[in-house]
Amino acid sequence: MIETINLAKQFKDVAAVKGISLTVQKGEIFGLLGENGAGKTTTLRMLATMLMPTSGTARVGGFDIIDDSEKVRANIGVLFGSEVGLYDRLTTRENIAYFGQLNGMDKSSINQSVEMLADAFGLSEYLDRKAGKLSKGNKQKTAFARSVVHNPDYMLFDEPTSGLDVTASKEVHVFIKQCKEDGKTIVLSSHHMDEVEKLCDRVAILHRGEIMDIGTIPELIQKYNCDDLEQVFEKLTKGA
Repeated sequence: MIETINLAKQFKDVAAVKGISLTVQKGEIFGLLGENGAGKTTTLRMLATMLMPTSGTARVGGFDIIDDSEKVRANIGVLFGSEVGLYDRLTTRENIAYFGQLNGMDKSSINQSVEMLADAFGLSEYLDRKAGKLSKGNKQKTAFARSVVHNPDYMLFDEPTSGLDVTASKEVHVFIKQCKEDGKTIVLSSHHMDEVEKLCDRVAILHRGEIMDIGTIPELIQKYNCDDLEQVFEKLTKGA
C-alpha cells in the first residue's frame, strides 16, 4: 500500500503540492490526472524519495519516504517519461542489465528479466544495438524496461507513454495491466484521459497542487452528473 499524509512541497514562492492525502491499495493502478503544473510529477518525485517534502510524509509498502528512504528505493521502479537518461555508448541490453546490477540481482536473473522485458516491449532485435542509435520510441521503451528490471512491488510512472507511437503505447498498456495481474501496485501520472480510462482502477484529479476529488471513473461521472471523465475534469478544474 502507498499512503500520502498531508504531503506538501514548496519551491520558494510556489506551492507545487498542497498537503495531499491519499491511499493506494495493494494491486491497484492509481492515476494522477492533471494538466501541466498540477503537481503530478512533484508528487511522484517525493514518493520516489527524489525530493524531500516541505511538510507531511508518505509511506510506500510500510516504509516512510523520509526515515526509510533506502528501503523505499529498494522496493520501487521509477520512470519519468520526459527523462530517458540512457547511456548512449552502452547497448540496450547493457543499459537494462546495469540497473539490475544496481538493484543487487544476480547475472542469471538479470538475463532472464532482460529477455522477458525485451519481448514485452518489442526490443528483442535491438538488444545489442547502442542506445545512442535507437529511435526516440525505443529509447523510451528501454528506459521503461530498465526501471522495472528488478521486478519491484511498487511502480511509479510519470507519463509512461510520452514519445511513443500508438503501437508502442499499446505495448506499455498491456505490460502495465500484466503488472497489476501480478499483484504490483502502480501509480501513474497522465494528462491523457483515454490512457487513464484504459488503465486506472481509481483516479485523483489534481489542480494547482490540490486534490479536487478521488474515485473510480464511474463514481466520478455519476457524482458530477457528467457523460465522461473529460467533463468531470473540466467541471472540477475550470475556474478553480
